[in-house]
Amino acid sequence: MADPKPLRLLAQDPEDLDVISAAMQDAVLKVGDIAYEQKARRLTIGFNRYRWEAAGSERVRAGLQLGGVLRVQARKIRRGAREAVLELLAMTFTPGDAPGGVVTLSFAGGGDLRATVECVEAVLADVSTPWPTPRKPAHEV
Repeated sequence: MADPKPLRLLAQDPEDLDVISAAMQDAVLKVGDIAYEQKARRLTIGFNRYRWEAAGSERVRAGLQLGGVLRVQARKIRRGAREAVLELLAMTFTPGDAPGGVVTLSFAGGGDLRATVECVEAVLADVSTPWPTPRKPAHEV
């Protein structure tokens, strides 16, 4: 079986966002890899994504961008600790004034990042060549 091609995913509704969330499960990032551009209403996050779809244990550098972001709030994330590492558990959408709502990125340890958005508009793209990793993420059942 050939290795999968780099992921390039677009989400325009909550169901699409669920697909991106699954692809991003167990991604790791540094707090300094989170950038919110208020004037452009854009939230961009760079992270090392575990490639669940690949045959072996590997990670790839990837980027997530949310558009139409009106506000970003962090809870239990020390924004000044730029080198602190976060592990993403899931990304969810809570509807608000249609078609808007809140996209929440939940991290291990109880922290989360909430982006109030005009509508669901997210892009996930792998941006590097994959590399092997000795650690496969494991979760208790």
